[in-house]
Amino acid sequence: MSAVVTYWAEHAWLPHADGPAVEREVLIAVGPGGRIAKVTPDSGPCPAGAVRLAGLTLPGQANAHSHAFHRALRSTVQVGSGTFWTWRDTMYRVASALDPDTYLALATAVYAEMALAGITAVGEFHYLHHAPGGVRYDNPNAMGEALIEAAARAGIRITLLDTCYLSSGFGAEPTREQLRFSDGTADAWAERAAALVGAEHARIGAAVHSVRAVPADQLGAVAHWAAMRKAPLHVHLSEQTAENDACLTAHGVTPTRLLADHGVLGPRTSVVHATHLTDEDVRLLSDSTTVVCMCPTTERDLADGIGPAKRLAAAGCPITLGSDSHAVIDPFEEARALELDERLRTRTRGHWTANALLRAGTEDGHASLGWDEAGRLEAGALADFCVIALDSVRTAGAPASLGAEIAVFAASAADVRHVVVGGRHVVKDGVHQSVPDVAEQLAGAVAALR
Repeated sequence: MSAVVTYWAEHAWLPHADGPAVEREVLIAVGPGGRIAKVTPDSGPCPAGAVRLAGLTLPGQANAHSHAFHRALRSTVQVGSGTFWTWRDTMYRVASALDPDTYLALATAVYAEMALAGITAVGEFHYLHHAPGGVRYDNPNAMGEALIEAAARAGIRITLLDTCYLSSGFGAEPTREQLRFSDGTADAWAERAAALVGAEHARIGAAVHSVRAVPADQLGAVAHWAAMRKAPLHVHLSEQTAENDACLTAHGVTPTRLLADHGVLGPRTSVVHATHLTDEDVRLLSDSTTVVCMCPTTERDLADGIGPAKRLAAAGCPITLGSDSHAVIDPFEEARALELDERLRTRTRGHWTANALLRAGTEDGHASLGWDEAGRLEAGALADFCVIALDSVRTAGAPASLGAEIAVFAASAADVRHVVVGGRHVVKDGVHQSVPDVAEQLAGAVAALR
């Protein structure tokens, strides 16, 4: 954007040297390039020409872990019982129905749903690379490019975490359903991924699907690819005890130790879930300052268990949040669930402050996706923010000075009224400005896969 746009926030959650606080009557001037030029609290009434934002303005939320196509599973996988592994079989059937066109339609609708929930950046953990059976598209990155385009249409930022996925389990060949995930070798994966091109709204990162899906002798190649580009590197870690047991059988070490031994851990790396860890695993993650992405709504939906998020945070690991399988898309519920799950586990309250949980979903989440310049309402930062109502049936009653507590412990995605990305109004008065009738778009995109 070229012209200066000024927003006037009734209340805003602003950074301070001694910790974030809610300020009133905040002018946010957005300059060329879609960055915040100036933030002025206590500015007085909304001036003429400024865009009025009633409610509480927060930095845009970062969804640090997404599988967009899992959105098609919502509700349908809640019939009967089962395990993570039976859920996975259903997920594979949905994956087999996707092509670049249907994925573009579905992901556009999913990312628009994210925008409506206050999410301004998504980390897409992408492994649907090829056609069913492993046949390469004429454009080997057609599926990844569809996701980048979907994010553009929905008006949000994306880090495409192109995922190496080579094995069905510790050296075993991919199953029929997994053939479309595999490039054959890590070198072939790297060659294809290197052809991906970012954009103003898109950056390219890497992912190791898991230690069961990438042979140990090829982990280093993925880590090297990311390191040479200073790109984010993400990996599923110890979501299931079965993975830990199989890794111990195959290699005699835990998945965390295996990743450490092959140079995968570090401050640019995010491990996702980290549910079942040993004391040594926690030490390895903390010593390397590895980021830990928790996905509480998915972890509870799949009966994964409650991970040691508090121990990891206390040990020095930054914590981020993701909606993963999109059982729900609600960043405030993810933040709330992190604290409430810990309360259930320990039978005590108050493990995280609301400010800490908001930071996990904003500044730390963006940093884990390679968007270090986002996630804060301050001069120089990207002008990405969302606004929640303070007068809904969920949020009404508490003083605005408790805005962080209201956002985390009372609000939901339904309370998001405005979303601005790069200074542009993406959601206005609860309505997406470029994707008409998001619910209808979702229904049509999901129906096309049946």
